[in-house]
Amino acid sequence: MAKKVKELTEEALLKASDDEYMNEAQLEFFRKRLNELRDQIVANADDTGQHLRENEVTTDPSDRATLEEEYTLELRTRDRERKLLKKVEKSLKQIDDGSYGYCDETGEPIGIPRLLARPTATLSLEAQERRERMQKLYGD
Repeated sequence: MAKKVKELTEEALLKASDDEYMNEAQLEFFRKRLNELRDQIVANADDTGQHLRENEVTTDPSDRATLEEEYTLELRTRDRERKLLKKVEKSLKQIDDGSYGYCDETGEPIGIPRLLARPTATLSLEAQERRERMQKLYGD
């Protein structure tokens, strides 16, 4: 039988000391948040699929153009969410393997405030800023 972990709030996470970083309760908090995000992305994709199957027929060229533009925007949004879904899955694997919350480049803690803002973050703020400066200088 799995032991029950006390559920944390964002406030409690922010008040936690550094030696509590990525303890079992914190990992469970982020696992729950990532699962909710994954479920929302999947639900959005299902809604889009349903919406696109509901073929609206219109003879007016401007109405047809408007519909096409709406479909294009919706598909672009779903494509971004598909990429986010991969990051969510990677973060959930990191929780399982114990590497979640630590920078891929430096191994340093990413930090609770950054993870609350972006639960799929894999770089500390400093490493991310350094990467963005390099991309700006040298391009992708």
